[in-house]
Amino acid sequence: MGVSISFISATPQELDRAESDPSWAGEFIYELYDGDTVGRPHGGPDKAWAGLQFLLDGAEMNLEFLMDGYVIREDGTLFGWSPEHVQAVARELNATPWERLAVHYDPERMTKEEVYPNMWRFNPEGELTWLEDGYEDLVGFFDAAAKGSYGAFMNFSF
Repeated sequence: MGVSISFISATPQELDRAESDPSWAGEFIYELYDGDTVGRPHGGPDKAWAGLQFLLDGAEMNLEFLMDGYVIREDGTLFGWSPEHVQAVARELNATPWERLAVHYDPERMTKEEVYPNMWRFNPEGELTWLEDGYEDLVGFFDAAAKGSYGAFMNFSF
């Protein structure tokens, strides 16, 4: 299992309803992930979120998974991101090549600081590739969601 973050695009109306009725939001998100999401951007960093956050912080980017968006479920498992926020993040991600993040990869420091999932010392080069794949997925999601004028639900599962 583990701690993971995923995104699925949301219309402004869905975000409004989720904010006013968090129990509806939980059921709706479950149906989206369980059902047919063709045509609706979804994805995210999954378990790579903390490693990517380490790199994003090193590159001084304005994306913070656990602080951005607004809380929908009080247990901290579901957040909403407005279409404007999604567009701003998409612009920043699209302007940031992977190489700008990769220079901040420090498996020794990440292990010492216990950056989740704290596996950096076992296969440092392989984990860097894993983070790159996670970043590409993240960029792809935000780009597609922004182009569709979507906001997003961010699901934080643990």
